[in-house]
Amino acid sequence: MKAIYKALVAALAATPLLTGCIEESFPTNGFTGTQIEGTDEGTDAFCDAIPSHMNVIGTVSTDQHYDFGMPSLMHARDCMTEDLAVRYAGGYDWFASYARNSTSLGPGYMVCQFTWNFYYEQILCCNNALKMLPADSEDPVILGKRAIVLASRAATYLDAARCYEFLPCDINKEGLSAEGNDIIGLSMPIVTEETSEEALNNNPRATHEQMLEFILGDLNEALTLFDATKQPRTSKTKPDVNVTKGLLARAYLWDASYQAEINADNAKATESYNHAATYAREAITGSGATPLTEAQWLSKTTGFNDINVSSWMWGGQYVAEDDAVVAGGIRTWTSFCSNEQNFGYAAPAQGAFTEIGVSLYNKINDADWRKLSWVAPEGTANYGKAPYLDQAFGEANLSEPYISLKFRPGQGNMDDPLVGAVVGYPLMRVEEMYFIEAEAKAHVDMAAGKALLENFMKTYRYPTYSTLVTGQDALIQEIILQKRIELWGEGQTMFDVKRLNLSVTRFYNGTNFIAGASTINTKGRPGWMNLCIVQQEVSNNTAIEGYNTPTSAGLYDLHASSEE
Repeated sequence: MKAIYKALVAALAATPLLTGCIEESFPTNGFTGTQIEGTDEGTDAFCDAIPSHMNVIGTVSTDQHYDFGMPSLMHARDCMTEDLAVRYAGGYDWFASYARNSTSLGPGYMVCQFTWNFYYEQILCCNNALKMLPADSEDPVILGKRAIVLASRAATYLDAARCYEFLPCDINKEGLSAEGNDIIGLSMPIVTEETSEEALNNNPRATHEQMLEFILGDLNEALTLFDATKQPRTSKTKPDVNVTKGLLARAYLWDASYQAEINADNAKATESYNHAATYAREAITGSGATPLTEAQWLSKTTGFNDINVSSWMWGGQYVAEDDAVVAGGIRTWTSFCSNEQNFGYAAPAQGAFTEIGVSLYNKINDADWRKLSWVAPEGTANYGKAPYLDQAFGEANLSEPYISLKFRPGQGNMDDPLVGAVVGYPLMRVEEMYFIEAEAKAHVDMAAGKALLENFMKTYRYPTYSTLVTGQDALIQEIILQKRIELWGEGQTMFDVKRLNLSVTRFYNGTNFIAGASTINTKGRPGWMNLCIVQQEVSNNTAIEGYNTPTSAGLYDLHASSEE
């Protein structure tokens, strides 16, 4: 399996890139998979390459330690919000570019190229597998695998499209490229297993409608095949029928917001909201997954690192043989997201501790046991209750307020990356489906949405929960607030911020974002959440020339202190 995805990226590793501006790189429009056609590997190996590739390191450079696959992109998306801050304590934060709206997010830099290349490599894995799994096969095993791959490809496109789709923002309300062309709703080129080399050279950014149709096409075919073949699920690292329904819920929620804001089409928005609610409920019921209990959430050994727990519908999984683990675990999920370890960047020796943003923390009710996921400030109700993995270690190194204790190292092992870095990371939890259902309902029927939110919170989080909001907008904000708390650090919040045209506010009294670096306030959707397409693709794909997303670097004020 490891050999498969190494073969996929062998050509990529052959050409060096510079740390700053790209001077040389491979043509990113060459993702056809021809370099591995004709191998004697079976369909299982091609299908297994898809979840394996999520953990790949060195997509564009082995020297850039933000380059560690899907977990890296999840963390990067959170760094773009106001919910996750990084405390510097003498170490180095490889994700500063994402938090600071850096020039490195622009089309001429490796940070930009990493995101683009990883997504298209993941798509390449799916396309190559689909070539081995013909739609006209009569073998239920083949068709069952095809369903898995189609759902995987749709998931990749859905994540990437929501990143690259241009939506009007506070520094570009008109939605124009640098050349003055209308780019609202444009995302990324669609590449399938049937796309020719010639077509790749003139492949425009898909419109919102084109991308939605393509994603729904993959998901609906997958749903039909799952229902027809009834193949048993062998691993949570691969989508099943209920994950597919969860992806449909995400896709329709994304579309509903677009229809409401960009097209001002309330009828279409309502239709998509109804679809989102329906599929979310079917995913909840069909999966049999149950929300995490307090004990599961706060577990010192399996807290947010175990793919087998009740609420995880889908997840990534490291294994001891992964290159990222063998190399010492420095470029892994645990390294950057778990503060309770001694081998990664969030470890005391490096000091790039992950924290919850103060403003979000202060909105969490003291009766909500989820609040114990972060170290409480002195003088507050939860002070001294931090459930450290190791009490002495925690008190000596992690006593500063707001530091995260949510993601535990594997088996609670703080020292050995061959154990502590071998973790699962969540790609879909059933709790998200509850919040999608509640929000989608709230847009159509406020009372129904409010009832769903209150039922979830009282049943699964704390029984004294109540909300006094009276308007639809306020209710939706409350649903999103609870969803932000629930999915903190799991790479989902950016999609909601962008989708709903929400502001990012990091400059306020008591902020824990770094003054003069990441203390940026926006007035609505942040420009940096509209990702740029890497310059190499623009150069090789004539249809994109003049239609790239302009960088937002340097267009926001960086406040020097919280006393301004």
